[in-house]
Amino acid sequence: GILHEDLRLLLETSMPAKKKKALLGVADAKIGAAILEELGYQCQTGGVVAEILRGIRLHFHALVKGLTAQSASKAQLGLGHSYSRAKVKFNVNRVDNMIIQSISLLDQLDKDINTFSMRVREWYGYHFPELIKIVSENYTYCRLAKFIGNRKELSEESLEGLEEIVMDSAKAQAILEASRSSMGMDISPLDLINIESFSSRVISLSEYRKGLQEYLRSKMSQVAPSLSALIGEVVGARLISHAGSLTNLAKYPASTVQILGAEKALFRALKTRGNTPKYGLIFHSTFIGRAAAKNKGRISRYLANKCTIASRVDCFSEVPTSVFGDKLREQVEERLAFYETGEPPRKNLEVMKEAVVEASEVVAEVKRKQEKKEKKKKKREKEKMREKRRLEALAAAAEENSVLETEENNIEPKKKKKKKQQQELEAESEQEMEAAPEPEENGLEEEALPKKKRKLMVEADQEEEKKKKKKKK
Repeated sequence: GILHEDLRLLLETSMPAKKKKALLGVADAKIGAAILEELGYQCQTGGVVAEILRGIRLHFHALVKGLTAQSASKAQLGLGHSYSRAKVKFNVNRVDNMIIQSISLLDQLDKDINTFSMRVREWYGYHFPELIKIVSENYTYCRLAKFIGNRKELSEESLEGLEEIVMDSAKAQAILEASRSSMGMDISPLDLINIESFSSRVISLSEYRKGLQEYLRSKMSQVAPSLSALIGEVVGARLISHAGSLTNLAKYPASTVQILGAEKALFRALKTRGNTPKYGLIFHSTFIGRAAAKNKGRISRYLANKCTIASRVDCFSEVPTSVFGDKLREQVEERLAFYETGEPPRKNLEVMKEAVVEASEVVAEVKRKQEKKEKKKKKREKEKMREKRRLEALAAAAEENSVLETEENNIEPKKKKKKKQQQELEAESEQEMEAAPEPEENGLEEEALPKKKRKLMVEADQEEEKKKKKKKK
C-alpha cells in the first residue's frame, strides 16, 4: 500500500489534469487507496479491471514496439521472482527455519547415540561385563571402552586416566579391581580395533550433539529470547517446530499451545468421550514436574497462557529481548508458590508495567550500540575509500611519470639524429670547400657556390634570356 516515486511520476505525466473525470483501474486495492489519498485519482479494483489487466498482460508484446513474446515472458518471470523475494523479505538473524532443523536433528541424534551406545555396551560387554554396572552413562562408557581396550593391560599407571574420564577416584578404583577379577571372555586385537573405532565414532557424535545444542541455544536467544527464558531453549524450539514457525505459534490460542504435541490423545479422548489431555510438549518444562499432582493441570494452563504471550512478544517486537520472558517466569514461580503456600502473587498489570519499562531501557541500549556500530562501520568505509583514492592517485601519478619518461626517451634519440644530420651537413660543406679549386691571381675564375644558389642563378639567367628574346621579336 505504499506509492512508489516512479509510479507517482508515471501517473502525474500520463493522467489527465481533471482528476474528477478520470477513473483508474488498479489490481491491488491497497495501492488504489494510496493513489486516491496522495494524488486524488478515483480508482476501481476487481471485476472488469482484472479481465482488462489479464488481456493487457497476454498481448503486452504486441502493444509495445520492439518487445518480443520471449522477452516479455522473461520480464514477467523476473518481476514475479522479485515480488516473491520482497514478500518473503526477512531478517537473517531471526530465521526460525534453522531452529526447526536443529531441534529435529538433535532429537534424531539422541535416538542414534542411544542405539549406538547400547551396541557398544553389548559388544564390549563380552570382554568386560562388569563395566556396565559400574558406569551407567553412555558417553562415559564409550570413552572408557576406547581408553581401556584390553582389560588385562589395565594397571595402576592408567588410574589417573580413568579418574579424568570418570571424574571419581572411587569409581576408577572399582573399575581397576573389576578388570583384575572379570569373568569376561578374551578378545582378539582385531575385534578390539573395531570396538575402539566404533566407540570413537559414538564419542564424536556425542560431542557434535553438544555443539549443536549450543548452536540451538544461541539461535533461540536471537529469535525467541522471551520464550527460551520462560520455558527453556529445547522445549521452546520443540513448540516452534511443532507449530511450523514462530509466527504460527504466536497465532495459536493458549488452549492450543497447552495440548500442542498431544493431538492423538486429544482426538482419542473426544472419540471415546474420555478425559482430554492436560498438557502436551510443555510437560517437559520444569514447572509441571515441580507442581503437585492436583495442580498439574492448573499450572499447565497458566504456563501455556504465558508461553503464548512470550511467543507473541518475540514474533512482533522489533528488537527482541529476554526481559518479558524473565518477568513471565517470575509470575509462573509465584503461581507455583501460591498453589503450595497460598501466598498471593502480584497482579499481571504491575508485572507488565515493570517489564515495559525495563524492555524500553534495554531496547534503547541495544539501539545505541547498533548506532555506534554503524558509525564505526561508516568510518571504516570512509577510511577505505580514502585509502583507495590515495592509492589510485599514486597509481595515476606513477603512470604519468612513466609516460613522461617514455616521451623523454623518445625525444632524446630524435635530438641525437638531428645533431648527427647537422654534423653530416657541416662535414659535407667543408669537404666541398676543400675540393673546390683555388682562385687564380687575376681573379677571373668564379668562386665555388653551393648547389641551391647555383640553381637559383641558372634559373635567373634563363628568365633574363627569355625576356630579351621577347623584346627582340
